[in-house]
Amino acid sequence: MTENASIQPPAFDKITELKLFSEKDSKIISVSVYSGRAEVTRLFKFGVKTGQNQVEVAGLPSAMDQQSFRVEGRGSATIHDVTVAYCPLTPKPTTSEKLAELESNLTKTTKALLRVEKALKALETYIGSLNSQHTDVANLQTIVTNYDETAEKLDDKLTELQAKKTKLENEIKEEKKVLDGPRANEKLTLNSTIGVFADNEGDVEIALIYAVSNATWTAAYDIRVDMDTKDKPVDLIYKGAITQNTGEDWTDVPIALETAAPTFGLGIPTLSPWTLSVYHQPVGKSKSYGGMSKKRGGAGGYASISMQRVQDGESGPLIQASGYYEEEFMSSASEIQHRSLQVSSKGNITATFTVPGLMTIPSDNVAHNVTIAQLQLDASMEWVSVPKVDAKVHLKAVIKNASEYTLLNGPGSVYVDGSFIARTDVPAVSPEETFDCPLGLDPSVRVTYAPLSKKATQSGFMTKTRIQTFTQRVNIHNTKSSTIGNIKIFDQVPVSEDSIITAKLILPSLQVLDSHGDAAAELSALSRPGGGVKNKLGVHVPAPVSIAHGITGQWDGADEVASDSDALELGKNGKLVWHCAIPAQGKINISLQWEVSAPLRTDIVGL
Repeated sequence: MTENASIQPPAFDKITELKLFSEKDSKIISVSVYSGRAEVTRLFKFGVKTGQNQVEVAGLPSAMDQQSFRVEGRGSATIHDVTVAYCPLTPKPTTSEKLAELESNLTKTTKALLRVEKALKALETYIGSLNSQHTDVANLQTIVTNYDETAEKLDDKLTELQAKKTKLENEIKEEKKVLDGPRANEKLTLNSTIGVFADNEGDVEIALIYAVSNATWTAAYDIRVDMDTKDKPVDLIYKGAITQNTGEDWTDVPIALETAAPTFGLGIPTLSPWTLSVYHQPVGKSKSYGGMSKKRGGAGGYASISMQRVQDGESGPLIQASGYYEEEFMSSASEIQHRSLQVSSKGNITATFTVPGLMTIPSDNVAHNVTIAQLQLDASMEWVSVPKVDAKVHLKAVIKNASEYTLLNGPGSVYVDGSFIARTDVPAVSPEETFDCPLGLDPSVRVTYAPLSKKATQSGFMTKTRIQTFTQRVNIHNTKSSTIGNIKIFDQVPVSEDSIITAKLILPSLQVLDSHGDAAAELSALSRPGGGVKNKLGVHVPAPVSIAHGITGQWDGADEVASDSDALELGKNGKLVWHCAIPAQGKINISLQWEVSAPLRTDIVGL
């Protein structure tokens, strides 16, 4: 119902007070979980009287970001003001009149019990002290009879007092339990007071929307690879692990997982002036070395689920939540007017995953897994070996995320042909991007790193130079019954750090660009037909060298070069890679050859 703000409502003498408890009198109708926090929407349904109603909601989570708290609702009423305050837990009583009376009776009973026990001991002592020689036979019967009667009475009294003591002790335990009562939730210590002015008596619905910390979700993956499948061999199960310890149990709730934090109040930074001046040493002070003080300007803010508290302004939007509980809420009576509510807008979010159905996530700080999606993805297999360090062959899959989902960084369990192989970390991957997934070792591909061959010669007449030629051979054997189309063998040649030492690659004859000379001419030559090739990022790099059928050599990193300046640095670290294709049961041999020259009798470190 729309109401002109300038028209004052009629005066009502009585203020109706209502007290509601969040866990008992409401239901959580939606939760959006972010990294590090969550947004909770809690719905209350209650009756109001005509006029001013003061509604107190107790038991809201202490982990709430109070700046995010807002109230929305439906019904023939107006929300006047909203406050949130900390409410300390009431100390539990340590005693009561009943407990004091029980403890007093227990004390009396204990003392009576001691008296009876002393009387029995005295009676036994008396009987034991009688001497048959000095006791008249006529009196002996009387003494024994009196002893039996007295002892029996004392035994009965002792039994009665012991039973009474046990009963009192049990009653005291029960009374202490009653006083101790159910343990209050120390994580639910916030209360909210909401002023609701109702034109008519009736029912209204109020939704409390707030952000809480101590809640998060992380991505996790099961990656299953079928080596016999050519088309989409990767089955990736995208999971979300939800953890919360907010003090509230999320019971039968629609849950959405957000992949990024909203940008509330995040402003564009500004630059402060950057000035230069001549340093003048202060007179009479020791020399010090000053530095430029650089301030980072810009609007402050925080990337979190932060929504403004109730302030003067216009009415905010309706509750935005998923699930059939919201549908019931949204389809009810007209929206309650917000006399003073202003809500900031939410920034762009990478993706939102709505978990199917309803979920229950207790406040136990334990991860609860849900399946977001099961994806069938294409992948190309690569076999990789660095035989100079280790001759083992590693298998990896280059997986393309052809889905509409953004994959977040998270741990993954890798299975190959049904067997667990390894654990890996999946990086953040956008749609249409690729990522590497290690698949363990492949013993069916064998690499042999032969001993290094060296040959030395001399040249020059006046200034003699010693030239050493090194040859490294690598043998690769594919024992599989199928062709392997993409094996990468990584190796390196030494790089000189001294001007009198020259290291030169001979085989394969890869082109090294001169970054110290005419770099523009070098780059221009690469862009001409036959001068170079474009890598996957569209940058011209030196063309790979064909060594034999199915074998090419290239500088390591050529595929990842992102700029012309990076292309000029290719090969400067001496690392290269062979790309090989080997038929079933096939063998290939590749050779790496380089020479090192230096003045005669120069001691070279590193060879």
